[in-house]
Amino acid sequence: MLMPRKVKHRKWQKGRSKGIETRGTELVFGSYGLKSLGTRWISSTQIEAARRVIIRYLRKGGKLWIRIFPQKPVTKKGVEVPMGGGKGAVSHYVFPIKPGRIIFELEGIKEEQAREALKRAATKLPIKTKFIKR
Repeated sequence: MLMPRKVKHRKWQKGRSKGIETRGTELVFGSYGLKSLGTRWISSTQIEAARRVIIRYLRKGGKLWIRIFPQKPVTKKGVEVPMGGGKGAVSHYVFPIKPGRIIFELEGIKEEQAREALKRAATKLPIKTKFIKR
């Protein structure tokens, strides 16, 4: 799973995701991509599941770029812990995604293959996405 080696602050506040993305909205590396249409937190396990689906579909051909990285820590307190006692321990990391962000990019395969691979990956993600090409 993806997680940062080192973070400046161990625990973050939740924050609010609103608006549309201004960075990472264009294809840079590959010819085909998967673009988000919604706002959500995408966990490292969801990114990994989508990555594995794409790699399994591509076999040996093609190249994949993951354009997002989960670096926001999410905390969770234990089950049946009473109120108070401070913030819980970090349980996992997420990437807060906004509409317009490129999630994955593919290169070196036919458009039909890329469309099918990214469609399968989109089923593993909690947001609506669309296939885009250069």
